[in-house]
Amino acid sequence: MLVNVKGKNIEITNAIRKHTEKKVEKLEKYFKEIKSAVVNLKVEGSKHIAEVQLEGDGITIRGEERRATDMYGAIDLVVDKLETRVKKFKDRRFGRGVEKGPKEKESFRAAQTEAVEVQVEEDFPHIVKTKRFNLKPMTPDEATMEMELIHHDFFAFINAETGVMNVVYKREDGNYGLIEPI
Repeated sequence: MLVNVKGKNIEITNAIRKHTEKKVEKLEKYFKEIKSAVVNLKVEGSKHIAEVQLEGDGITIRGEERRATDMYGAIDLVVDKLETRVKKFKDRRFGRGVEKGPKEKESFRAAQTEAVEVQVEEDFPHIVKTKRFNLKPMTPDEATMEMELIHHDFFAFINAETGVMNVVYKREDGNYGLIEPI
């Protein structure tokens, strides 16, 4: 796995780089399809922030930690979160030791995103980022799993059953909602 460590407002020392690589690479034992990891380490005031995005075989898994008091702690906590997510995904995807067929595997492929920054100088809230991605057919349950993997509150997808774009979202009560057009 290729691990790319970047820093903002922090110098990435060899010790931090080696610690990060060691921690992130341990995720391979749970999920062999991970090809690369991008790790962004930031310091904002007294906050140490670690963001990790894992990619491989069309799947994207993202995690973030903002509550740590030091950078090593932030790295450890975000990797622990990702480890939990990867285990959960692997259990859902492969079930009790029985792997799903190629058609089910293909529907789990996460969309490749391309971020485009937009500069607008106005005094009210505005769109500052646009993401474009391919919508792939999947079931609402599969879309919910994808949403959890990228750690977002919503996920847009093409419903494989209806062929129409839908959105799943996380509700405040911990359950999920599905938005379908009329």
